[in-house]
Amino acid sequence: MLTSYAAHFDTPAGYLDFARFGPPSRDAVAATAQALAGSARADHTTVDGLMRAEGVARDTAARLAGTDAEHTVLLPNASTGLFHAALGIREGAVLAPRSDFPANHYPWRRAAELGRATPRWLDPVPGGGVTPELVRAALDEDVVAVSVSAVDFRTGFRVDLAALREAIGPDRLLIVDAIQAFGVTEMEWGAADVVVAGGQKWLRAGWATGFATLSDRALTALEPVLTGWTGVEEVGLFDGDEHPPAPGAGRWSITNLSPVTAASFAAALDLVERHTVPAIEASIATRVTELTEVVRRYGGSVLSPADPARRAGILSFAMPGHEPSLVAKALHAEGVTPTVRADSLRLSPHASTPPEATERVAAALASLRD
Repeated sequence: MLTSYAAHFDTPAGYLDFARFGPPSRDAVAATAQALAGSARADHTTVDGLMRAEGVARDTAARLAGTDAEHTVLLPNASTGLFHAALGIREGAVLAPRSDFPANHYPWRRAAELGRATPRWLDPVPGGGVTPELVRAALDEDVVAVSVSAVDFRTGFRVDLAALREAIGPDRLLIVDAIQAFGVTEMEWGAADVVVAGGQKWLRAGWATGFATLSDRALTALEPVLTGWTGVEEVGLFDGDEHPPAPGAGRWSITNLSPVTAASFAAALDLVERHTVPAIEASIATRVTELTEVVRRYGGSVLSPADPARRAGILSFAMPGHEPSLVAKALHAEGVTPTVRADSLRLSPHASTPPEATERVAAALASLRD
């Protein structure tokens, strides 16, 4: 456990569902409360003062992604960014995994219905993920982009972004949903043209927070179909004319976001930056290794990649002879919160997760033998 990081949280020891939702820190809660309280006592300085949090959050997200503010925009969630990307491609085929989370499906389906980009589904091997070899075999002259999750939500399979970039070449777009990875997994974000992430999971910023980064290639290639009044040049000039889209990633802005959620996002990102992604990632990896050993000790079948270099903070498993709902019931009895699927369970610890969580999982799985 990363003690200095863990000291900012009140999350129960057995909470192992960060891949679904990350309970925010006291810092994020306090920032939210302070911003909301300030809005209740509004005067002529309030709105402009509260909105400064958006710039702070954007700048921190940009640094963590290895880019700058001009190439970064805050968004209310990851799906908004994926829809921006999908509708911004005028024509051509886009490779996307059939096994991916639906957030990476519907933007492409909707784009196809409008006569724009058309999805072409990839089928990773069971238990595997999107590899350069899989993508390379599907490439032809019609493919203009590849859209993938940095980390697979089912198994924790970690995509090699640098190798994917090499496989698709310099002219195709690489679009990445980073919601299961950003802030807790070191990756080559600069290999991607579009990186989108929501802040409610591993970043622990609460709902309605997120961002996107766009490369120069993306800014040139993607049509700003969804640009709103806050995403244009001379945004404060209300002259009745159509203004051109902003030159940078700000063109993906549709309207003003909540300065209250921006304050929470800024506080959450600051924690990540101060404690560093490598330290957070190492702490999570320790817990995942411990949990993996416990699952195997009690006869569980691990569905996540065996190679630590190919997995992130997710451990998916099944207990042969036991329905996932019954395993979940045993885990709940020990104060453990997993994700429960029809055919498996998912444990996703964070850097604040103490060794006690592993002991609780062991007690739960041991009870299945009684």
